Amino acid sequence: MTSSTDFFQKKKLYDYLSQYISDNKRHLFEQNIQHRTRYLTVVLENLFQSHNASAVLRTCDCFGIQDIHAIENTNHFEVNADIALGASKWLTINKHNEKDQNNTLNCYERLRKQGYKIIATTPHTKDCTIEKLKLNQKTALIFGTELEGLSKTAIDNADGYVKIPMYGFTESFNISVSASIFLFYLTQKLKKSKIDWKLSEKEMLDIKIDWVKSVVKKPELIIERFLQEQ
Repeated sequence: MTSSTDFFQKKKLYDYLSQYISDNKRHLFEQNIQHRTRYLTVVLENLFQSHNASAVLRTCDCFGIQDIHAIENTNHFEVNADIALGASKWLTINKHNEKDQNNTLNCYERLRKQGYKIIATTPHTKDCTIEKLKLNQKTALIFGTELEGLSKTAIDNADGYVKIPMYGFTESFNISVSASIFLFYLTQKLKKSKIDWKLSEKEMLDIKIDWVKSVVKKPELIIERFLQEQ
């Protein structure tokens, strides 16, 4: 099967699945997918408070960040439904939790193969402030734990470092606040640039299919019926 045939079949599947959602929901899918991006991605290393993890997911959804990477070297990534408000079903969440592996390095390797540069959000001798961060390449922003920040491995193996200027006595922002500030500023910067930050047609279609599957009842049965009718 050629890629064009595969795309056509997926388009037919999406149209078939869409019969089971409202016109308003489909309109929202078509509208929101235009603002989704994989040019920026968010990496969360060892977050242990579910309310913070969930708040970051909600922020990512609101700013159109499609992919989230959760590194679970020491802590399990959990979502608090009351805070996330369903955000996780619109996102692509990639968990890195191989036993007896350094999942931070594994995640970095995977992201670099996808063309990302790794930017650690932490004060560092070679850091820059948020407004000076260059977006000349796909960028992965990595955030650390609530108490200790990023691991030494995460910092030592990053490609660059960025911070938010602060002028008070408190040493850092809450992680969800920090993520919100970074993503607001950087998504606005992207949209004002000439960078091709949007998803490809294939990516849009794949994600829309996942969205429909997340809201219809028993999607596997509907897909089975679709295949039988082909």
